[in-house]
Amino acid sequence: MLQIESPLVSVDWLHEHIEAENLIVLDATISKVTDSNLGIDFGYIPKSQFFDIKMKFSDTSGKFPNTLPSIEQFQRETQKLDIDNNSAIVVYDLHGIYSSARAWWLFKYFGHNNVAVLDGGLPEWFNKGFNTVSNYETSQSQGNFIAKLKTSLITNFTGVKSFSSSNVALVFDARSRKRFSGETPEPRKGLRSGTLPNSVNLPYTELLDSTTLKSKEQLKQIFNNLINHQETLVFSCGTGITACNLALGATIAGYEDLVVYDGSWTEYGTLTRNTMEVPNWTKNEFMAYILLYAAHSDFKEDNHERNVIISKVDMQTFQKIHDEFSGDNDYQCIQKILASVERHNYSPENIDEILADIKGLFFADGDFDIKEHSMLLFLKRILK
Repeated sequence: MLQIESPLVSVDWLHEHIEAENLIVLDATISKVTDSNLGIDFGYIPKSQFFDIKMKFSDTSGKFPNTLPSIEQFQRETQKLDIDNNSAIVVYDLHGIYSSARAWWLFKYFGHNNVAVLDGGLPEWFNKGFNTVSNYETSQSQGNFIAKLKTSLITNFTGVKSFSSSNVALVFDARSRKRFSGETPEPRKGLRSGTLPNSVNLPYTELLDSTTLKSKEQLKQIFNNLINHQETLVFSCGTGITACNLALGATIAGYEDLVVYDGSWTEYGTLTRNTMEVPNWTKNEFMAYILLYAAHSDFKEDNHERNVIISKVDMQTFQKIHDEFSGDNDYQCIQKILASVERHNYSPENIDEILADIKGLFFADGDFDIKEHSMLLFLKRILK
């Protein structure tokens, strides 16, 4: 059985081992904001199956893009790709090394270490003149892969706040220098510019020579130039994709205590306030606002929900807050909610009561759908 000894393999290595019985080849391509390569018909590497990060290997009901799927979802979808516990997995993408590192890190997080990124990806395979095929391979059987979480590899909003204030951890941001500095806006509509506290910028492209990773010695020098005494390296980006490229480079350079911030700047920039006036709401006005925000989990409030909100406050308060809410974008809504919770100094018991009222709102029409369930989980996470 083929055992992969490195997190990175060359196209020559893959070409040599392409017929290995336990080899699984996965195309983990996702598009960039600007795609120059997607018009080129490279074909696919033989034995390729599509590893669909966006729709199969992310939480599609989550508030933020590309966040972790559940263990059940990851296990189910990998088994559909005929992946076994002893499979040797090589992941690649159309850009060289862009999203393939995310797939590699996901496998490590879910307990599968016999996996590597293809250095240079499909462009490098194509440039070497190796054979390509015109279609993905279709899995003929169900795999037996059983996932086991390695939770230390991923952190969340609470965890990254702790890391960013720790003197033994260093947070790296893989976004471009102009996004990191705020000179260019974030590509995600409504997301503010900014950086995580005490983070340093290392654009993932600086680890590359065109489409392939730089040498181990070069990678080690790049990281050494930024690391002082820190032992834990934490990686962030826009949505958790290219943060994994930094994790790949650091792994090859010999670092071991590595963590990826799953929500990355999209989550952090949304859940933290920049410069915004704290609304001077009464508790009733705050209740009207958060219930309106929850009601719009499906982008509208129906009569059942409206009646529930009015019963909690009064018509005058409802109308006043509804006018304000109608003029706010999603980012402003979240910031106002967080600011008001802090201003009123709500206790954990108060928060539980608010969440119970939100759940009651959702059941007002006799149904509790997936969007409402996701909204409740999101509000529970940010309020607690």
